[in-house]
Amino acid sequence: MSVRPVSEADLQDILAQTRPLWEEMRNAQVFITGGTGFFGCWLLESFSYINRALDLNAGATVLTRDAGAFAGKVPHLAHEDCITLHEGDVRDFKFPQGEFPFIIHAATEASARQAAEEPLEMLTTILDGTERVLKFAAEAGTRKMLLTSSGAVYGRQPAEITHLPETYSGAPNPLEPASVYGEGKRASELMCALYQKSAGFECKIARCWAFCGPHLPLRAHFAIGNFIDDAMHGRTIQISGDGSPRRSYLYSSDLMIWLWTILFRATPLVPINVGSSEDLSIAELAETVSETLHAKVLIQRAHTPVANRDVSRYVPCVDRAEALLGLKQTVSLQDAIRKTAKWYGWTGKVDAA
Repeated sequence: MSVRPVSEADLQDILAQTRPLWEEMRNAQVFITGGTGFFGCWLLESFSYINRALDLNAGATVLTRDAGAFAGKVPHLAHEDCITLHEGDVRDFKFPQGEFPFIIHAATEASARQAAEEPLEMLTTILDGTERVLKFAAEAGTRKMLLTSSGAVYGRQPAEITHLPETYSGAPNPLEPASVYGEGKRASELMCALYQKSAGFECKIARCWAFCGPHLPLRAHFAIGNFIDDAMHGRTIQISGDGSPRRSYLYSSDLMIWLWTILFRATPLVPINVGSSEDLSIAELAETVSETLHAKVLIQRAHTPVANRDVSRYVPCVDRAEALLGLKQTVSLQDAIRKTAKWYGWTGKVDAA
């Protein structure tokens, strides 16, 4: 099933905030992995729009395991003249011909199901995929490479730290299978440091947290997506836990502004947290979604909160992003929810359950 393009207003916002960055992309090529996922679709939407708007004559080669499936999902991107699909697995893909001054390695989604059911598959995809991309960068004349890492590299956030900075030296438990994603991303960052030293290209590190926007799956393991889907269809919003964990969400157009800026302007090997610092509890998120979409639905928690228990947090400190690159959140959570629901067909009214 194909999906619609994102709104031109969002693409205009991305262009307005990144316009000074793009001149070095003129007549150049970028290689992108993970081009069919949430991040990837937004990268391609914004790239193709800006390429036309600024007449850059640039091109994007996108690694995909199934070009036909990609074309069926996003035909408006697959048929863009500036986008070339390159079939292969990120772990062993054949290197495309030509020079690629820029690479964005965004493969490997943060899939809770894969982490639980196929952790070794997830780990090899992250590690072997990153090494393959780095080897390609060393041969392809790459100048700047962006790795989309994760806030998972820090491990469990201490309850006493409300916003986790890049200087925090904690880590996932290496003997816990659930740490596979975070440990894979930590090793990927290390590989970037080693390849930058030996091959000479610049590696930029974006530690990504939680997001909201078009292309985000609504029936996956993302709480905000499930809540939006429930509210749009008048269903009871189901909270799987007690609703106390605190999270934050950055809208996808802001995400793109931050990622493109990090690729072009960030200092190599200085990781940048990418996310929102405006946190709220999962229960408050459910209420915000319901109120924003005018959905008078029940909200049910699977468990009752336990008094005096430490609160689970997954919230970044983004002071470094603002101090070094001038990056700020520009889209409110309420607007992010509305924009996402509208892209998925919400008309301002709640469908019958």
